[in-house]
Amino acid sequence: MGTGKKGRFRGLYWQQFMLTAGMVLLTLLLLGASFYALSYSYTLTEKRGEMRQRAQLIAQLSADYLRSGGEEDGDQELTLRNLAGLASLMSDARFLICNDRGNVLLTSDETLVGRVVTVPDPIMEDILRGDGLYEGRSTVGAVYEQKQFVVGVPVGDRSDAKPLGVVLAVMDSRELMEMWRSFIGLFFMTAAMILLIAFVASSLMSMRQIQPISEMVQATRSYAAGNLDVRIHEDGRDDEIGELAASFNLMADSLAETERQRRDFIANISHELKTPMTTIAGYTDGILDGTIPPEKERHYLQIISDESRRLSRLVRRMLDISQIQSLEMKKEEFDLCESMRLALLSMEQKINDRGLDVEADIPDDSVMVQGDNDLITQVIYNLLENAAKFAAPASALYLGLHTVGDKAVVSVRNQGHTIPAEEIPLLFERFHKSDKSRSEDKDGYGLGLYIVKTILDQHKEKITVTSENGVTTFSFTVQKAQPIHTN
Repeated sequence: MGTGKKGRFRGLYWQQFMLTAGMVLLTLLLLGASFYALSYSYTLTEKRGEMRQRAQLIAQLSADYLRSGGEEDGDQELTLRNLAGLASLMSDARFLICNDRGNVLLTSDETLVGRVVTVPDPIMEDILRGDGLYEGRSTVGAVYEQKQFVVGVPVGDRSDAKPLGVVLAVMDSRELMEMWRSFIGLFFMTAAMILLIAFVASSLMSMRQIQPISEMVQATRSYAAGNLDVRIHEDGRDDEIGELAASFNLMADSLAETERQRRDFIANISHELKTPMTTIAGYTDGILDGTIPPEKERHYLQIISDESRRLSRLVRRMLDISQIQSLEMKKEEFDLCESMRLALLSMEQKINDRGLDVEADIPDDSVMVQGDNDLITQVIYNLLENAAKFAAPASALYLGLHTVGDKAVVSVRNQGHTIPAEEIPLLFERFHKSDKSRSEDKDGYGLGLYIVKTILDQHKEKITVTSENGVTTFSFTVQKAQPIHTN
């Protein structure tokens, strides 16, 4: 399976490389084809124009020679032949001077000297009776083995009744194609160099992108094996891969924290369940085996009953937490002042049992807020219960409400022991109880404040705690309802 994973990463690398190489190669081919077509057409046009100019020059110089039927003195023929040879050197073309019947009288092509050469009729007709110009590729009546570039022009001027003959400029097409062979070689050499650079650049980029992905795969396998300490190396990349690596590490931190909370939860609930279950089992065994005398059985049965109820309340609290976490919160408008009065009324018996003096600072007018009325009331009740439980006997218990901007702030304050600063962040964890509460609060489970935090998190609200000189204050916010505007 591991080999398959690595194969996929190798495939990802090669896919990216082939894509890059294909794009580069396609670009080179398109540019090369475009350049080839344009430059070939331009060069061919230039060569034909040059051949036509040279042919017209030779035609002007050949007029007198052809009027005499090619029988002038040898000096004129020699001069004309020399001019044709010079023109050949200047343009890489060979010239054929023909009469009006297509018979070659003079030529600068040494391979044709002494041979009887006749220009084919189609070429002669195009020049003499057509547009006065011929341009094309031809073997000139099988005189040449391969087709040549041929440009033909008539000889004569307006004083002549008809053209005296023609002049052909002939160039070997292989000479023109030689430049394209050089170009193709240069093109392939350049393409190879560019592909090599693309290969190196693509390799470096692919490895830089694949490396964190490979680390994520290894980290995922470690997480699956239960090792949550592995983290992805972040090299400060400011791109999607860097953001993914940072998010992956955040996810790993969250998983590690969740795992820590799970272990703490198991340890805490095991501790909370062990005490009542041990008590129940011990006293039950004592009654059954006769260790506890009959006259004391009722006393210990009462203890067993109390511990059973305590165990039942613990299980109910755990179910409450589960229901709150899975409950779909109802968003509604309600009077927060009324909810505070109901919560305070529900706490009346416990407050009286502690002999507390209640200071209620609740506005007479309604303060409308948005949220789940039942859950917010549960928050107020839990805070009041917690404050009453740890308040000094016969001290004051404060419940107040004020508004700050678009928030309503509920405060619950009591007088008792000062909570150490290092313990305040732990108050809202499951099963957390201070050392003093473990000795004074036998029925507490450390779940009341955890429920408070869970409900407020669902409402996206905040809760703060301060504790100084024996005065502890819990304050939380609730979103105020938007006022209804009437026209």
